[in-house]
Amino acid sequence: MTKSAGTVQNGLVLRLSVPSVGDLTGIGLEMGARLAQQLGLEGAGAARVSEAMAALAGEVGADGGDIAFEFHKVETELKIEARQGGRSAETRVPLPA
Repeated sequence: MTKSAGTVQNGLVLRLSVPSVGDLTGIGLEMGARLAQQLGLEGAGAARVSEAMAALAGEVGADGGDIAFEFHKVETELKIEARQGGRSAETRVPLPA
């Protein structure tokens, strides 16, 4: 990840795996919000990334295993993918132009 907001080109930005239950789950949501800030989202925009991650985690299930998140910058969107077991889900959050 770069230190300048918004400078990441299209492609994989971050891959993160966190437990689906327990205290460490919150760390994953916080890292998602920090990544959003690095990509130029502030305040409500960064919170929207954490909310999207929580919703995705709910979609792929919480069977006690790890949930893998991948973040991709695709043009002016942040694509977030979640995987656990054989289940996957994705969403996109608009980034500043």
